[in-house]
Amino acid sequence: MPDLNLALFNDTFRTVSFYCFAMPLPLFGKSHKSPPDIVKNLKDSLTQLEKLERGDKKNEKVAEEVSKSLQAIKSIIYGQESQEPHLEQVAQLAQESYNSSILPMLIQNLIKLDFEAKKDVAQIFNNLLRRQIGTRSPTVEYVHTRPQILEALVKGYETPEIAVTCGSMLRECIRHENLAKLVLYGNDFYKFFNYVEGNNFEHFKLLTNQ
Repeated sequence: MPDLNLALFNDTFRTVSFYCFAMPLPLFGKSHKSPPDIVKNLKDSLTQLEKLERGDKKNEKVAEEVSKSLQAIKSIIYGQESQEPHLEQVAQLAQESYNSSILPMLIQNLIKLDFEAKKDVAQIFNNLLRRQIGTRSPTVEYVHTRPQILEALVKGYETPEIAVTCGSMLRECIRHENLAKLVLYGNDFYKFFNYVEGNNFEHFKLLTNQ
C-alpha cells in the first residue's frame, strides 16, 4: 500500500509539474491588464487630456499615462519578445477600440502627445487598419462609416507637429479604394492642392492614382 501511495504521489507530482512549468502562463497575470482595461484607461486619459490646454502642467503627466496605454496596446498587437500576438486578444482589443471611439480621440489629441507617442499612435492605427478577418477589414469598415476620421487626418496636414503622423495614417487609409473615394469626393479634397508644393505631395499623388 505505501508503494502504491508513493507511485500515486509521483504521478500527481509529475502532472502538476507539467502544468506549472511546461504549459505557457496566461498573458494577463496580476501585472498585466486585459484589452478592455487597457482601452478604458486610455480613454479615461484621453478624456482628461482633451480638457487640458497644451501649456498646462498637468498635460505632461496625463500624456505619460496615454503613452503607457499605447505601449500596452502595442504589446498585444505586436506580441511580446518571442511571443506571437494572440489573435483573440487582438480581436478583443480592436473591438474595444471601436466601441470606445479611441481612434478618433487619439487623432484629435495627437498635438498634445510627444514624438514617440505620436509614432505609437500611427503604428497602432495602421496595424489595425491592415488587420483582416477572411476577406473583411474591420477597421477599414469602421473608418468608412466615420468619415470624420479621414477629415481629421487631412486637417492634420495644416499642423507641422502632426503632419507627418497624419500623413502616415492617411496614406495607409487611401490604399483601400473605399476610403480613398471618401477623401476624393469629400469637402476637404481641394485642400490637397495647397499641399502640392509641400513635402506631402507624395500622398496627394498616391491618392489621385487610386
